[in-house]
Amino acid sequence: MAHTIVTIVGSLRKESFSLKIANTLAKLAPDTLKLDVTTLQGISFFNQDLEANPPADWLAFREKLQKSNGVLFITPEYNRSIPGVLKNAIDVGSRPYGKSSFLGKPVGIISNSPGPLGGVSAAKHLQNILPGISGPILGQPEIYLNAVGDAFDEKGECTKEALQKVLQQYIDAFAAFIERQNS
Repeated sequence: MAHTIVTIVGSLRKESFSLKIANTLAKLAPDTLKLDVTTLQGISFFNQDLEANPPADWLAFREKLQKSNGVLFITPEYNRSIPGVLKNAIDVGSRPYGKSSFLGKPVGIISNSPGPLGGVSAAKHLQNILPGISGPILGQPEIYLNAVGDAFDEKGECTKEALQKVLQQYIDAFAAFIERQNS
């Protein structure tokens, strides 16, 4: 049976590179993984005042995380960090205090950028945020995808062979990591 991985896309943009990477990974994933590509458009802003009676979108997101076997974050870098929408989703999923829906879930992190640095600052911020609220984070291979601006055709298909190879290596390593963590 395949392990379900909530694959969180850290960008709201319809044609985002993060979404295209997530969809490519879903196709490349071995049979042991089912990537549930999850965008964050429907998650309302976290507000602790609402915790006693959380909105339905929070509950649905938390339940999706709780039912999963792991989480894969795919994020761009905005102003040397993760996008606000991704931080909001992490805040929603990690609450209420002590009952994080990420708790115990093995995690993978992929950052990306059309520029030369590959979103490394965003990935490092996730590595700082997640340890207190999630399970183990895949440490190797680290993956910071740079120069992704010309890697996809008009249908969103990955046409850059070097990128496909790196994504295949990563998803295979992540699948082995998930297998170890869920056995």
